[in-house]
Amino acid sequence: VEFVLLGFSDIPNLQWILFGVFLVVYLTILMCNSIIILIIKIDSALQTPMYFFLSNFSFLEICYVTVTIPRMLMDLLTQKGNISFFACAAQMCFVLMFGGSECLLLTVMAYDRYVAICNPLHYALVMNHKVCVQLVTVSWFSAVPVVIGQTCQIFSLPFCGSNTINHFFCDIPPVLKLACGDTFVNEIAVYVVAVIFIMVPFLLIVVSYGKIISSILKLSSARGRAKAFSTCSSHLIVVVLFYGTATITYLRPKPNQSEGVGKLISLFYTVLIPTLNPIIYTLRNKDIMVALRKLLTKLLT
Repeated sequence: VEFVLLGFSDIPNLQWILFGVFLVVYLTILMCNSIIILIIKIDSALQTPMYFFLSNFSFLEICYVTVTIPRMLMDLLTQKGNISFFACAAQMCFVLMFGGSECLLLTVMAYDRYVAICNPLHYALVMNHKVCVQLVTVSWFSAVPVVIGQTCQIFSLPFCGSNTINHFFCDIPPVLKLACGDTFVNEIAVYVVAVIFIMVPFLLIVVSYGKIISSILKLSSARGRAKAFSTCSSHLIVVVLFYGTATITYLRPKPNQSEGVGKLISLFYTVLIPTLNPIIYTLRNKDIMVALRKLLTKLLT
């Protein structure tokens, strides 16, 4: 009928501190990503494919953290981690759906940078508005049927033992540990989906950046090289952080999965990285900073 999320009940003295920290983090993520979306919407200089993808990425980040952090805050506040069977399945489904969409959207953003730097003369033709909308639509919806199928497969397993999940949200590894009987088929399915939505996009990004770096090094102007590197570095930092933690969670062997370490890694990709992303994209992006200053000037005058 229901599960119990243990969350951070093993450190009872820090419950209120954690509540305060996660509340501030959640509000920061909402505010920073909303500002990025607003700036891109109202500033005509940012009406380009790169910023169209970035605004979608920011909205996706808001959706992604909203699936986990509010629930975690409620559990910290009430000191209860009870979650219904259906709510647990829904949470897992949405976390995987938005996570898969992020992987695909990061790949699209890498392709956009590849076309901009390696084929600048054809950029406007290749990355026209129709193509951008199609790429974003594919990123948002490709993972949906796969994730729904995988969630149904996991939650159709018999759960006849403990109902206590040693985690702060319903993720695949801790839920599979509670299932009775043989979960080998489910584990193989998790690996296959992880390869499709994590490893394949990551390899495509690596190939894109290999060609981008090769093209940048051929530029004769040092200023041109610096500008090209600066437009790609933010995206590359986000890719390394997100894919690194996702790979450790979903592609490491089951016997090596420590629950404490798993919880810590999950904190990285569900809380810390979404907090860093808007900071990375704004502080390392001159166009966004200029647009932000213009907006602040308008508001203050």
